[in-house]
Amino acid sequence: MPTWTNPLSPSRRSLRTAVAPIALALALAAGAPAQAQSPAGAPGTAAAAQPLLLTPDRVWTGDGAAHPGWSVLVARGRVQAVGPAQSMTLPAGIARIALPGKTLIPGLIDLHSHVLLHPYNETTWDDQVIKEAPAYRVALAVRHAADTLQAGFTTLRDLGTEGAGYADVGIRRAIDEGQVPGPRLLVATRAIVASASYGPAERSYRPDMDIPYGAQQATGTDEVTRAVREQAAHGADWIKFYADYRTGVDGSTRPTFTLEEMKAIVAAAHVSGRKVAAHASSDDAIRLAVLAGVDTIEHGYGASEATFRLMVERGTAYVPTLTAPEAIGEYFQKHVRGGAPTPAMQQAERAFRLARRLGVTIGNGSDVGVFAHGTNERELEWLVRLGMRPAEALRAATVVAAGILGRPDLGAIRPEALADLVAVDGDPTADIAALRRVGFVMKGGVVFRQPPTGETGAGNGQ
Repeated sequence: MPTWTNPLSPSRRSLRTAVAPIALALALAAGAPAQAQSPAGAPGTAAAAQPLLLTPDRVWTGDGAAHPGWSVLVARGRVQAVGPAQSMTLPAGIARIALPGKTLIPGLIDLHSHVLLHPYNETTWDDQVIKEAPAYRVALAVRHAADTLQAGFTTLRDLGTEGAGYADVGIRRAIDEGQVPGPRLLVATRAIVASASYGPAERSYRPDMDIPYGAQQATGTDEVTRAVREQAAHGADWIKFYADYRTGVDGSTRPTFTLEEMKAIVAAAHVSGRKVAAHASSDDAIRLAVLAGVDTIEHGYGASEATFRLMVERGTAYVPTLTAPEAIGEYFQKHVRGGAPTPAMQQAERAFRLARRLGVTIGNGSDVGVFAHGTNERELEWLVRLGMRPAEALRAATVVAAGILGRPDLGAIRPEALADLVAVDGDPTADIAALRRVGFVMKGGVVFRQPPTGETGAGNGQ
């Protein structure tokens, strides 16, 4: 985790993001492809009409090994062809971008993010919810989204605004319309919690205070069903609920909803075509959520072998968020990154290794927002550190994540897939740390980051 920085001061990644439109304009003036220029001068409002050929050193399509010497043809926002350029029929006047020394991979997906949060060593969660005005949080979130896209993550599932209402719906719209740069967002809006079972915790404040709450409270099957329908009507793509929280007599984590309430949430969401994510850390709550039919378990640190086996049986995916306990340990327990793990990290590591051994579907999700936006790759490094091969971790952030989302148009480089493409220096299928060295980003056929102009050029299609 980086040392503390003033949230009003741009980070190094933010400065890079701010410079990107200027660099792009210079590239366009030099004759580079013009697919990221908008009428307002900002990158990324429409895919180029002109076909574009990307020529990296190698292409990893989302499966198998990386293919040296392959190229990717993009037109109308989608991949048209992938393979050796000499085997393609290229139109006359096609534009080209050379990516020497780089591997082209599908745009990365983070299944657990919070663009409206920033690291807790800058401002505690309670103070973000209570003291930071929603307008201020939205302004920060726009910067967070830009940093994330520059880091090669072209899709986020954002799992709750944490007290900022339906602000994620507006941010999603601004990104979709090209008003601001950012990843494709699938949002969960307010999230649902059992009444008096979330934060800011009433026991921490005067009982006569009316303070903002971090999610939508509900009790009973009627209220949770109503909450699902209200969030769906306001634009939720996913429904998220908190299956447990620190509500035990001794402050321990306990289930907060009954099985019947959880089933009502799932039924109301599924009948509308929406999937359900459950925050759950205790074994009892995870098991109840799986029995209720949720689609993903978030965190899952306390799951037993029997519960993970039930997840395999039911087809429930697991999003381990390994970076979150690492970051919390750094902030509040004086943990040194790379040092001996804290008890919370040990529990998270145990759960991940057990889930992987049992064959649970594992998707990449980091809980970014707890730690700095634009450093999402830390989660993939954790996946590899705990036993995944680099290519397996990449699949968790591409093909597997796209399957969890139900989006076959994402997560792979193949004809007719959306042209979400990222190039990194080196080969991430051999060294996952290559994901720190992003040199090119395209989302939906729109270039948001490209190499220096000396590395690009135009061809005649021959």
